[in-house]
Amino acid sequence: METTKAEGTLREVAGDVQQAAGDLLGSAGAQVSGTAKELSGKAQQLYADFVDVVRESTVERPFAALAIAAGVGFIVGALRAANRSRPDNGRSDSIDRE
Repeated sequence: METTKAEGTLREVAGDVQQAAGDLLGSAGAQVSGTAKELSGKAQQLYADFVDVVRESTVERPFAALAIAAGVGFIVGALRAANRSRPDNGRSDSIDRE
């Protein structure tokens, strides 16, 4: 996961450089693009950290991870079943309106 974190750091630095170049040149497009790259790099770093935490906690407490996964699956299944039982099912068909 270090490569993802390193890529995120590089992307963040590239965004900082591009944003600074946009500031110097007065280019709003370069500033916005630099800011977007910087935020993308930060998000990639956060994702890598999150994956590391999940992986460590899963190794340390596998039964707790299994219970959480089962609970999430049950909730998603219950929500989908509840959505299916609605008479209109959230769709608007032109055939029913005629």
